[in-house]
Amino acid sequence: MVNLGLSRVDDAVAAKHPGLGEYAACQSSAFMKGVLTLVAGTGGTFGLQILIQRKFPYPMQWSLLVAVVAGSVASYGVTRVESQKCSNLWLFLETGKLPKDMDAGERT
Repeated sequence: MVNLGLSRVDDAVAAKHPGLGEYAACQSSAFMKGVLTLVAGTGGTFGLQILIQRKFPYPMQWSLLVAVVAGSVASYGVTRVESQKCSNLWLFLETGKLPKDMDAGERT
């Protein structure tokens, strides 16, 4: 049995897909980058709003909401890009070709 986080994968599946461990590690890394981007983006945006508010006073009512939305959008973007890299890695490990190589082979 191969342990992939909370679930286990039997050896037959791991033998059929030898790149499964690398793919799982890549996805885990992508999600962690997304979480860190959420925290850093929210904190950075909120801090920037505090600095701006010192020069140009405005109500702080929506500052936290704007910071969380900005952090979420940045987090989504980072996670999406990193997950696409993992998908490309999985295709390469399974087929030996990159997605660009597969597209080029289909053209006449």
